Amino acid sequence: MFNSIYGKVSAKKTQTLMLETGSEETGIIEWCFSVSDSSLDVFPNVGEKARVYAWLQHKDDNMNLFGFASERERDTFFDLLKVDGVGPKLALKILSNITASNLAVVLDDGDLARLEKIPGIGKKTAQKMLLALKGKLTFQEDTVRIAVKNLSPWQDVISALCSMGYDKREVEPLIIRLSDELDSNLSRKEQEDALFRRAIVELAN
Repeated sequence: MFNSIYGKVSAKKTQTLMLETGSEETGIIEWCFSVSDSSLDVFPNVGEKARVYAWLQHKDDNMNLFGFASERERDTFFDLLKVDGVGPKLALKILSNITASNLAVVLDDGDLARLEKIPGIGKKTAQKMLLALKGKLTFQEDTVRIAVKNLSPWQDVISALCSMGYDKREVEPLIIRLSDELDSNLSRKEQEDALFRRAIVELAN
């Protein structure tokens, strides 16, 4: 089974990514992935190269290819499939409305109300998600589980990144993680500059 596919983005549509591999000499294959809206925003523009982490759903009557911008998102997708009543389409819909990192925060906080706001998730499914996944996601990073209030020292950096068009749902967990890696010997201004530069690099990948 393949882990990922690397090629040129040939089209981006709602929850769909098309990727070309090969060449005219060897033959061009265009892959069609079902992806979350969050991943779609992360993948580069049409004509640029991208790596898509993949999962093939093989059923008796058809096959569906799902794509993810990161292994973390794919792991979370697999975790969601463990929840009773959550299939691949609903899992993708969930990840279209909340990033993997933010989902970890919501689950660890036991925020049932936030889960119920996700389209397609009712109270019963939200309760099942909490029961099955709270504290049990495949990836668990202490920095991701820090309360959002701990982001307050870096609000200027977050605002600057969001003003550039980056999704706040992606920016906040990233800033949480990167802020723990800052050199404590730097001045406040130097820390903010370093944090901003490192976030730009990661968000651009």
